[in-house]
Amino acid sequence: MSESTIKFSEGEAIEYHSRGRPGKIEIIATKPMATQRDLSLAYSPGVAVPVQAIADDPGRAYELTAKGNLVAVITNGTAILGMGNLGALAAKPVMEGKAVLFKRFADVDSIDIEVATEDAQKFIDAVALLEPSFGGINLEDIAAPDCFVIEQALKERMNIPVFHDDQHGTAIITAAGLINACFLTERSLADVKVVVNGAGAAAIACTELIKAMGVRPDHVIMCDRKGVIYKGRDGVDQWKSAHAAKTNARTLAEALEGADVFLGLSAAGALKPAMIATMAKDPIIFAMANPDPEISPPDARAARPDAIIATGRSDYPNQVNNVLGFPFIFRGALDVRATAINDEMKIAAAHALAELAREAVPEEVAAAYGGQTHSFGRDYIIPAPFDPRLMEVVASAVAEAAGRTGVAQKPIEDMAAYRQQLRARLNPTVAVMSLAYEAARSNPKRVLFAEGEEPNVLRAAIAFKDAGYGTPILVGREEVYDMLKELGVEHPKDFEVLNSRNSPLVGRAVDFIYAKHQRHGLLRREIERMVNQDRNTFTAAMLALGEGDAMITGTTRPFSQSLKQVRMVIDDEPDATPFGINIIVGRHHTVLIADTAVTERPDADQYAAIALRSAGFARRMGLEPRIAFISYTTFGNPPGTHIEEMRDAVKILDSFKCDFEYEGEMAPDVALNYDMQQRYYAFSRLTGPANILVMPGLQSANLSAKLLRELGGESVLGPYILGLELPVQIAPMTASASDLVTLAVLAAGSARERKRAKI
Repeated sequence: MSESTIKFSEGEAIEYHSRGRPGKIEIIATKPMATQRDLSLAYSPGVAVPVQAIADDPGRAYELTAKGNLVAVITNGTAILGMGNLGALAAKPVMEGKAVLFKRFADVDSIDIEVATEDAQKFIDAVALLEPSFGGINLEDIAAPDCFVIEQALKERMNIPVFHDDQHGTAIITAAGLINACFLTERSLADVKVVVNGAGAAAIACTELIKAMGVRPDHVIMCDRKGVIYKGRDGVDQWKSAHAAKTNARTLAEALEGADVFLGLSAAGALKPAMIATMAKDPIIFAMANPDPEISPPDARAARPDAIIATGRSDYPNQVNNVLGFPFIFRGALDVRATAINDEMKIAAAHALAELAREAVPEEVAAAYGGQTHSFGRDYIIPAPFDPRLMEVVASAVAEAAGRTGVAQKPIEDMAAYRQQLRARLNPTVAVMSLAYEAARSNPKRVLFAEGEEPNVLRAAIAFKDAGYGTPILVGREEVYDMLKELGVEHPKDFEVLNSRNSPLVGRAVDFIYAKHQRHGLLRREIERMVNQDRNTFTAAMLALGEGDAMITGTTRPFSQSLKQVRMVIDDEPDATPFGINIIVGRHHTVLIADTAVTERPDADQYAAIALRSAGFARRMGLEPRIAFISYTTFGNPPGTHIEEMRDAVKILDSFKCDFEYEGEMAPDVALNYDMQQRYYAFSRLTGPANILVMPGLQSANLSAKLLRELGGESVLGPYILGLELPVQIAPMTASASDLVTLAVLAAGSARERKRAKI
């Protein structure tokens, strides 16, 4: 139940689907296929071994094939979107789109299957025979009443989850919104009086789910095109009659008198302003008809300013969007090898969604909606589809409910570890950063955010605080408190704000900096002006004076300018030059690149120092260092200039008797391709592909990191600054709130390391 208002031409839609490789999906091998040996293992004769293993123990199919992460998206095309019965083939673009959503939101692989029959029994027989191939079945765009018959029959015949999203996806998101609407209006589900307009698949599923969650059956009235479905009415099928009400009301208008809730899954314009005028105080109106709702939110608001309103459209608040449910419901069901998706799992998903909507909204959500601020309230009772926490929250709730109700063949034993796996599944950065995040929670630090009036920075500070990573200290004016409130913070005064113009700490900051620079041509009044007007200078002084443990800046000015201002206050570490290191995180690997920020052409000592400090940083990241000094030449071939410094750096490291691997000079393809190393450079000291690339100079390092950020499919963090006496991180000007949180966590980690080193 979702409708976007993004405009496009028919030609643009055709071009999108036809350009390049036609359609929207492809299959990619997960194992190497480069050699004859690879092919022999993938197919005959090697494939015979897993074949026999599965024949001996069918459960091993989940270990040896893609079954455990594979869903079939199946239709017969009898109810395509709002377009009606256009046939199985015409439904293929929709089913491919559904497969893309499964992958994009929950890393679930899926294959679309279009069955060319309108005979329900033939459809049932065809789908039931597919059970060995898939871990779950998602039914889609099948007309009522056949959809009820088909789903029920398949659930009875198949031992894997069968889920008709048009019914249950809509019901789960609607239920989540209803939970929160009742919470805001101080109602209980047991007491609300509900009118459901529409008696199709989604309407009946919504009705059944809310009754299962506690809404009293005698408090629900369902209407169809002919009016109220009341007990004794003629011409009512078995699915409608199950919800026939004992009532004297015969029209929608009569049914709505005194009702608390309207659930519309019918047609545009079905709900009139005069009808909602008769509803109870604080009416809850879910007008979910597509493409146009039963009543527009402006009209509903004009008639009832006290109403809470939801629709299926993205251009109004409270969008009921199925993508909030089905990807994560299947994720949880697949991960426990569930044999079904039962009511308890659906209810768990609804409650998880409702609870998530009450939490502070992360920056990714605001970015996806043009910077619009969201916070729990009448206009935000349902999470946004781009909330990155959905995977963890919904899937874990579903998996837990499956285990609790006995349909999980492989229950989750360590729920905390499972939630961590879910976070890492779509955000590979988290897998690498997990140690740092956990350390931050166990030993939180005070982190100074120099640009405390920037919305992105404020969102990062909120997330940092809410996650328990530490205490954010915001440098800015008093208006910061109002901005925090606009971002949904209930108690803005819980945040500490330092104003560089009137803080009682300004005098100490001036004294500290003047003592450092009074013999280097700076007057005290110049220092005073810098402290008052430049937040980097003031914030760095606060860090030096112990008012915080680490500092974050960089989003409002170029990196080099921020670093220059910070280094005026914070010294370099003894015998060290600061350098920048970027973290390149892929799905299956992590590579560090240095120096991406400071020194244009390092000498041998600087190369060695960069390698040493990078190795220590890598170990804090959970990596075992393998360092390659990168060049256009590999061990002198082809010959060239500027390689002696790298060779000398290797000799310096030899003299230190380092406990990590390092090698150089070598080209990037050799450094990252261990097969090539073994084949042509067997003398190399590396025992695997390099995971730290010490680049020949600032230009190549900085360009490589930025190209990967903009063009690659990897997650690029940093640059992270090493070599300053105190923990300071300078973010790129393009950094998101998530990037800032990561840098803050790393900076806090550096503060902990320094404190331990002093003990």
